[in-house]
Amino acid sequence: MTDEPSLLDYVKSLLTPWRGAPLQVPIHVPEVPLDSPSEAQHIPVETASPAPQPSSEAYANELSTPAVRAAAWPWRGLIALGLALVAQRSLEPTLDRAWLPGAFFYILAIAWTVWAERRGEWRLAPLPEVAANPDSLAVQRTYVWVGGAFAVLAFSTLGGNRFTSLNVFLWLMALVCVILGFWQPGVPSAPWMNRIRGYLPRDHLRLNVSGWTLLLLLAAGLVIFFRVYRLNGVPPEMLGDHAEKLLDVWDVNHGQTHIFFPRNTGREGLQMYLTAAVINLFGTGYSFLSLKIGTAIAGLATLPFIYLLGKELGSRRAGLLALALAGVAYWPNVITRIGLRFTLYPLFVAPTLYFLIRGLRRSNRNDFILAGLSLGIGLHGYTPIRILPFVIVVAVGLFLLHRQSAGVRKRTLIYLALLALIALIVFLPLLRFWIENPELFGLRAFSRLGPIEQPLPGPAWQIFLKNLWNAVIMFAWSNGEIWPVSIPYRPALDVFTGALFYTGVALLLLRYIIKRNWEDLFLVLSVPMLMLPSILSLAFPSENPALNRAAGALVPVFLIAGLSLDGLMNGFEGRLGNRVGRRLAWGFGILLVVLSTAQNYDLVFNQYQRGYTLSSWNTTEIGEVIRSYVDTIGSEETAYVVAYPYWVDTRLVGMNGGFPTKDTAIAPENLSQTLQIPPPKLFVIHPEDANSIQALQLFYPHSYLQLHESRVENKDFYLFLVLPED
Repeated sequence: MTDEPSLLDYVKSLLTPWRGAPLQVPIHVPEVPLDSPSEAQHIPVETASPAPQPSSEAYANELSTPAVRAAAWPWRGLIALGLALVAQRSLEPTLDRAWLPGAFFYILAIAWTVWAERRGEWRLAPLPEVAANPDSLAVQRTYVWVGGAFAVLAFSTLGGNRFTSLNVFLWLMALVCVILGFWQPGVPSAPWMNRIRGYLPRDHLRLNVSGWTLLLLLAAGLVIFFRVYRLNGVPPEMLGDHAEKLLDVWDVNHGQTHIFFPRNTGREGLQMYLTAAVINLFGTGYSFLSLKIGTAIAGLATLPFIYLLGKELGSRRAGLLALALAGVAYWPNVITRIGLRFTLYPLFVAPTLYFLIRGLRRSNRNDFILAGLSLGIGLHGYTPIRILPFVIVVAVGLFLLHRQSAGVRKRTLIYLALLALIALIVFLPLLRFWIENPELFGLRAFSRLGPIEQPLPGPAWQIFLKNLWNAVIMFAWSNGEIWPVSIPYRPALDVFTGALFYTGVALLLLRYIIKRNWEDLFLVLSVPMLMLPSILSLAFPSENPALNRAAGALVPVFLIAGLSLDGLMNGFEGRLGNRVGRRLAWGFGILLVVLSTAQNYDLVFNQYQRGYTLSSWNTTEIGEVIRSYVDTIGSEETAYVVAYPYWVDTRLVGMNGGFPTKDTAIAPENLSQTLQIPPPKLFVIHPEDANSIQALQLFYPHSYLQLHESRVENKDFYLFLVLPED
């Protein structure tokens, strides 16, 4: 009886990952004499252990004949990508769009992707080898006790929903002392810092720009261009939420330093303080641009951590590709340009996941501290990030269930507790507010989850499953109907990134089945988990999917796409040799990024801009008219916008006119009260408000009525000007 496993044993091992690594089926290669080239052509390419890579010169000689050169091309991978591109292209919005052809071609694409992977033509970069960091779990207890005392004092002084000089000092001292107490000396947690120091020797400045550094600079230039180009005008108009934000920022700059801002169902305060800093630093005033500058900076700060995640889970090239695809993509671009808190979600998801995954892979205590710090700060940003602690628990749980955690399981649980402690200290001000105002703190989230504002439109479990399905297909089919942060009903990803994402998911799941890398499974599962703030909109299922509430998922989504493209480039290099394959791989990768860039440019600066302009009201234009009136003959007290249902937010008119706290509204029934005010007076009137026009003409017979033709179609308005009588 032979001890070799059967084919059935091998299949069973693939289907039962919890039992350990899959069996290795030996492949017997017949011996062929060296002088029999015709027979040597029939030797199987794949063997149980890979053969050493030939040199570039040897590979060039091997590919000298056209037949061999053609056979070496990764044609299976190219066909797989081509089918995925056809699938995703068929799902682009058209009048007769149907999902069935796209689904059919995607099934074919996934099948060819698996075949290409098995033949070495589309191979994800292997996870970099790392070593567990030794740790005696020693701490500096004096710092810890002092930090704990400061934390108690800070908590006791953080009442009343106000930051003060005293409680901020106590809070920061608690955080610093606890970090110093638990920080493990001599363990590198940010190797890039050492690299920066290497550029700055003590005696002179030395800058060595390698080819790779040049590529990074070019990618950085591309994404910075995409994020700041026409920032002031794309999108053009503020919405009601922007008015709420700017009023909160006004409060901050006038001494009302809230921990949690109660206006409009309540918001965390990080964006208010960021925008206040932008106004004071750049002098941009209480404007849409000030909000956009802050969120643009936040969006750009997310990208380096996407690069570092790609490097940690694949290669630096995978990280660069993920950074480039995310930098030019329509989804992260529009949630950044809208100037609201949305981009703060991925901003803190990216570093938290980076330090968490790095810490788990290296058993590095300091990385867990940094992950806790990122999580804690993020909890002061945008409400959906409250799902991130659950994602962290899932990541740690997956790690503990896999063989990679052998020998460090107990230590990992201690590290998780340390992460939670650091995050709790950073969260301390919000914790105090939560205890004092539990209903207001949870109102914004629970208003979507439960029947607070309206009853659930059906059984909760059915709505959840439908929402989950709609969210999962968001990348290929429809990103929802919320026009301020999307082009309604189109896929969330461009054709090229969408194809790479779905093939990347297939590659990660396949590698997980074969190699049991917990990182692969977590990366796939993190996408729907980070979309839960959108999926859990059970009371308002029409608000799912929402690109803003699902924004945290863009971190793993673009990371998967980058890993996938890098894997296809690995196929070029592996099949065509180092020199030829590398050039073709880079050429192919750059071509796909360029094509993605072209489509995303059209999506952001043409389609999104046009849809937003037609859907929003032209408060900027009305504000300019009032500003001109004030600067010439009138004053802000005698400029009015006559209220009309579902028309402009009159607070925004004042802000755009340069009066941050001025609400220009006047109710139609109050028009007679203006008779007591001496002229000049200006009234802005909706073109269909005939009653108000008639009333004003009755009150002011010697006046001027003029239709102001707007720059935007169907956004005209009337100007009713009252001048002093001669």
